[in-house]
Amino acid sequence: MPARYRDELVASCDGQLVVTVHPDRCLLVYPRPEWERVEQNLMSRPNLKPAVVRLQRLLVGHASDCDLDGSGRLLLPPPLRRFASLDKQVVLLGQGKKFEIWDQATWDQNCEQMFEDGIDADELDSISL
Repeated sequence: MPARYRDELVASCDGQLVVTVHPDRCLLVYPRPEWERVEQNLMSRPNLKPAVVRLQRLLVGHASDCDLDGSGRLLLPPPLRRFASLDKQVVLLGQGKKFEIWDQATWDQNCEQMFEDGIDADELDSISL
């Protein structure tokens, strides 16, 4: 974990993180208190909707506790590394209250696709940058 995030993570959650999967084949990394809010929100949804059940199974079912070690490293369980096809080169993205971890090649490919597809302004509603 980069030093600029490490100190804050240790202060805010004692380095206790939860890592889970995302449908885009990356990993999501949450500080434990933030994950507890996300999990509670997700599990409070009506579970008669197939899409909700799939998301609950995917995110909650794959959630793993991972602590930063004394050197600020995050040891990812092998099943999560396999899910995201993580090899030697990875990308860590700060995404507000969570991080995403991507395989470098997959991230590069997704970026190219995002640039080709463009952004549909109608989907953004009233977001201003």
